[in-house]
Amino acid sequence: MTNSPSSPNALTVLTIPAFKDNYLWLIHDGVHAAAVDPGDGQPILNALRENGLTLTAILLTHHHADHIGGVPQLLSEYNVPVFGPSKDAIDAVTHPLGEGDRIQVPGLALELTVLDVPGHTRGHIAYVRDDADNPTGPHWLFCGDTLFGAGCGRLFEGTPEQMASSLAKLAALPDDTLVYCAHEYTLSNLRFAQAVEPDNQALQMRLEADSKLRGTHLPTIPSNIAIEKATNPFLRTTEPGITASLVAAGRLRPGATPVEVFAALREWKNVF
Repeated sequence: MTNSPSSPNALTVLTIPAFKDNYLWLIHDGVHAAAVDPGDGQPILNALRENGLTLTAILLTHHHADHIGGVPQLLSEYNVPVFGPSKDAIDAVTHPLGEGDRIQVPGLALELTVLDVPGHTRGHIAYVRDDADNPTGPHWLFCGDTLFGAGCGRLFEGTPEQMASSLAKLAALPDDTLVYCAHEYTLSNLRFAQAVEPDNQALQMRLEADSKLRGTHLPTIPSNIAIEKATNPFLRTTEPGITASLVAAGRLRPGATPVEVFAALREWKNVF
């Protein structure tokens, strides 16, 4: 488990690895904690006990089992509210949320704004800490399986148009927004990005830096929006070099729209 830098109001995000490549997130102030996408309850319970924390809320982004599987175990020990998407059928959710909702996280001095980001699932949401009362404070994004380090989620339920729109919404967040996604897929995503955009120097630098992190078993997440916009091909669908690579690979016709570029990228990544 690793900690991200704490904010001026002493909030910290604890990184909890789970399964093969998941990250569970525990936002805490040293006393109370909120769990984000707890696919496995036991690592969360272990972290709470090791750090002397009390669980006060659960935040869910979508309905897949590796994001909600630990909720029953947590609720068996803590009677806490469960926030989650109103358009994904999750029985445990007590506070259904959608675009524009703002929540005060119980037990924490933390307000989050909700964004609808369909594509991976129809009802997927993301949580954003933009902290209007503290504009110099850190910006956080908990985006589940929508945006990854140098990649994006598969389209299990949504359309390319939906996912492209969702990613554009996330790309519009402040550049310093930390991206807390739910999987350690960064290196494989970067290898795909390099095949698509081989002349991108920022991409090469990121691959080298993140390879060193993984070489010592450190997470590449969180990244930030600026890094993603510079290196993530799914946020760079208007770049001529990416379009040219897709055309050369026979996966796209010349003159394609950005959404068609996105769809071609996603289909290529599925088999890369």
